[in-house]
This record gives sequence, C-alpha cells and structure tokens, in this order.
Amino acid sequence: MKILVTGGAGFIGSHLVQRLTAEGHTVSIIDDLNDFYSPAFKLENLDEIGLAGSERFHQGDICDATFVGTVFAQEQPDAVIHLAARAGVRPSLEDPLLYEHVNVRGTVTLLEACRHTGTRKFVFASSSSIYGIANQVPFSEEDLTNLPISPYAATKIAGEKLCFTWSHLYGLNVVCLRFFTVYGPRQRPDLAIRKFIERIDSGRTIPVFGDGGTGRDYTFVADTVQGIVAALHHDTRFDVFNLGNSSPITLARLIEVIEDAVGKKAKIDRQPDQPGDVPITFADISKARRVLAYDPKTPIEQGIARFVEWHRRRLVRQ
Repeated sequence: MKILVTGGAGFIGSHLVQRLTAEGHTVSIIDDLNDFYSPAFKLENLDEIGLAGSERFHQGDICDATFVGTVFAQEQPDAVIHLAARAGVRPSLEDPLLYEHVNVRGTVTLLEACRHTGTRKFVFASSSSIYGIANQVPFSEEDLTNLPISPYAATKIAGEKLCFTWSHLYGLNVVCLRFFTVYGPRQRPDLAIRKFIERIDSGRTIPVFGDGGTGRDYTFVADTVQGIVAALHHDTRFDVFNLGNSSPITLARLIEVIEDAVGKKAKIDRQPDQPGDVPITFADISKARRVLAYDPKTPIEQGIARFVEWHRRRLVRQ
C-alpha cells in the first residue's frame, strides 16, 4: 500500500513510518519542520529511521493546497495518516489563531486533496483533550457531551467533524483516533516525561504544576502505533476510537517511576495549576479492543525504563 504520513518526522510519526516501512508499505512524509521545537530533533528522527534526505520526504505546509496537491500527484497515496498539527494545550492558549489555521485549514486541505485524487482512506489523529471536563470517567466514544477547555481541543473536535462531513458527502473512508498522552523514545522535548527524565538525570529541578494529583492515561508509543496500523486496515465509512492504556496514574506517581528508572531523586519546583489542563484523562478502550484488536501491553514502569535507556544512548551519541 502507498501511504502518506503527515507529521512523519515527528515523535509518533517517525515510529509509525518505521513500522509501516518494516511491513513493506511504500511510505512518504509531509512535514514542515517548523520551529515549535527545534527542527534538529525532527531531522534526528528522520536520520534514525533512515529517511533523512529521502525523495519520499516532502518539506512543506499542509495548509498550502498547491504544495499538497503536488505531493498527492507525485505519490498517488492509497491512504493518508494525518498526524501533522500544532500540538499542546498550553501553547494553544497563547496563539489560538495559529492552531485554528494549521489544525482546521490543514485538515480541510488534505481532505480536499483526497477527494480530488481519489484517495479512499483517511486516518485522523485526534486527542483525548476533546473530552474536556464535563464527562464521566473512563471516557467513552459514545459520550457526545464534549466541552473542550482549550483552543487545541476545540480544533481537534472540528477536525473530527470535518472528517465526518467529507466521509458523508464524498465517500471517504475515515477513522478518527483519540490519543491519550503518548510517550516514549523521540518524544517532543517540551513534554513532561522527556523533560522530567532529562532534568532529573542531570540534577536540575523539574516544574510541577499543582499538587501532583492530576491523572493521565500514559500510553507507550509502540502501543499507539499498533492501534494506528489496525485503524488503517479497518473497513468502515466513518468511525472513532480511543487509543489509550486505560490505566491512568497521578503526576506524583509518574515522578516516582522516573526517579526509580533514572536512579536519582527529583528536585521539584512547585507551580500553580495551569489553565486548560483537565484533572484526569482515562480511556475506555473496550471498543478499540473489540473492533481493532487493540491491545496495549506496556506498563508505565517498563515504558519509562525503555525511555531512559534511549535517552542515555542518545547522550552517548552526542
């Protein structure tokens, strides 16, 4: 199968491209290598998966319809896995217009390219943040009362609704996947687990917002990738799935796990709660288990240990 992955130089994207290539698919990438965090990290990812300088890598903006159309004409993908987005709750509070532009217009641009070129399959990366604060736990796909409390979350709801519209009007086969706090090797440098590992290992303080009681459904990247690949092969007109670990832990417990894996105690800098943060994320994955045979296997202790191993190998290479 010919598969186009947007955001393929990023954290989840690079792991996904590696998996798809190993399975024998022809994979191409769109990524703009923007400066949300240092592009050097994305170039490092491309080098790690063997695609640095490849003709299958297309650097450009998913909001640029001409650029996207040229890539589609060249690659003729059978499927698109759309991971590219401006990510993160807190940064979206600072620049909501940018988030709306990239996450909403960019998604429409790709959906239109699929329509005009006959690409039939579209997998959309959504987020657990769409559930907001007005839901019972665990979060179920059947819960329709989504009240987002950040611009980022609102753009992901918009993306899902646009995907449904294009599926309904033009027969595009779409699966939307709601990711729950994905972590692992190559994670973005601004995210908590990578930041905590690097800072604790080097003896620096870590910022902790609130009292450490917030809970997150941390999901190891290999488990998320397994769910994405299953969704790629799911025969449906439109469907939505949670991809989590269904075992949320508190921030305080996460720090303990990292301390054990690193072998050092954290120096904690307490900060007030951050606006836009939800108190807990908790995935009901019964639908994904039943339909996609999704089966996350990585407990937090094992996943963090693997992350620390990767971090220390990377330090040796530098």
